[in-house]
Amino acid sequence: MNAKPIIGITLGDPAGIGPEIVLGALESSEIYQVCVPVVIGNADVLRRCAEAVGKSVTINTIDSPFNAKGDQSVIDLIHVETPGMQEIEPGKLSADAGRAANAFIKKACELGLADNIDAIATTPINKEALRLAGIEHIGHTEMLAAYLDSTNPLTLFITENMRIFFLSRHLSLRQAIDYINVERVHSFIRLVHKAMTDFGFTDPLIGLAALNPHASDGGQFGDEEEKHLVPAVKLALKDGIRVTEPIGADSVFNMALEGKLDCVISLYHDQGHIAAKTRDFYGTVTATLGLPVLRTSVDHGTALDIAWKGIANPISMNAAILAAVDMLRKR
Repeated sequence: MNAKPIIGITLGDPAGIGPEIVLGALESSEIYQVCVPVVIGNADVLRRCAEAVGKSVTINTIDSPFNAKGDQSVIDLIHVETPGMQEIEPGKLSADAGRAANAFIKKACELGLADNIDAIATTPINKEALRLAGIEHIGHTEMLAAYLDSTNPLTLFITENMRIFFLSRHLSLRQAIDYINVERVHSFIRLVHKAMTDFGFTDPLIGLAALNPHASDGGQFGDEEEKHLVPAVKLALKDGIRVTEPIGADSVFNMALEGKLDCVISLYHDQGHIAAKTRDFYGTVTATLGLPVLRTSVDHGTALDIAWKGIANPISMNAAILAAVDMLRKR
């Protein structure tokens, strides 16, 4: 077995920028210094993309990650055969692309459960393509939870030294507000505390974002803080967990960037996404915890308008792979 961790890298939606940013990331010698990257996808798609963007690559098709050369002169790839790959058009939504993206993720999960890879780093998938393919899962988190048989995955964003956990993500704003209650917030604070301690933080300080402006300012702008958030904080403090009372969302993320908080709990999707992506759109990395296999990912979409044109930025893909290695070491 390789001394370096083996990172399985899924190719994502083949019609998007996934294949291109994988090619770009694997040009980095830093990746090969710290891990053995193994691409999980379709060899024909990767070759076609390389030709389209003017890259000369040698693909080493393997049947097991343990047979990877781990040498920058070749790209080690586990081939996943899916229909319609010769007809895939870059930038065009299709059911074949959705089926392929799903198959790549499913194969990565199988390899992870068999302990053949140490972590999964994913590239973008397209929700509309998944719907065209009849895939029941709406995104990566839901697919990973199903294929890894995990009921409680935890989403973490990493932007520089800012770490953001999400109480809810793929809910409408109305649903996200209704989702907030004392029990859920208290339970989530406990999950975040465990995740932080698992990754080497001793007695981490958790910042809880408020829902309303100025944390409702004593009830002037809503009562969710008083009814749900503050009681949940009091319960967590009794558990011995260091967590702040609700802090206005216009301040709490900057406090994390300045090192005053070890992490932040965002109450809904856009609250945390806006903070992370405004700070560093390309460098933000997503990690999914609470799974049998660690997963990291780029945090941008398939960018169909620039797919296979040689202009997609691989920085986030690099960061996702390196973040997986770093988190494996800390864990």
